[in-house]
Amino acid sequence: MEKQGEAAVLAVSGEIDMVTAPEFEEHLLNALRGKPGTLIVDLCDVDFLGSAGLSALVSAYRQAGDETKFRVVAKSSTTVRPLQLTGLDQQIPVFASREEALAG
Repeated sequence: MEKQGEAAVLAVSGEIDMVTAPEFEEHLLNALRGKPGTLIVDLCDVDFLGSAGLSALVSAYRQAGDETKFRVVAKSSTTVRPLQLTGLDQQIPVFASREEALAG
């Protein structure tokens, strides 16, 4: 995780599935414990985003509440499509680049 001003950026790579989702969620929640103004989850290097990964995102989004702005960076169909199919892109702000997410 890296800091950019008041934002924390969590860059994720590889597959987020049943096996890796618990660790992914742990990283998300650890990032939120620092109470950043914004948490940006960068999924640009994710090869697979399964339902367990989506659940982890929802859990972290709820945990962020009103204290932390929660944003996701997703640009490939591998990550954008699951967010669209589940309607999460209507709840969680999704951006095509880290720069756009930082600008908000």
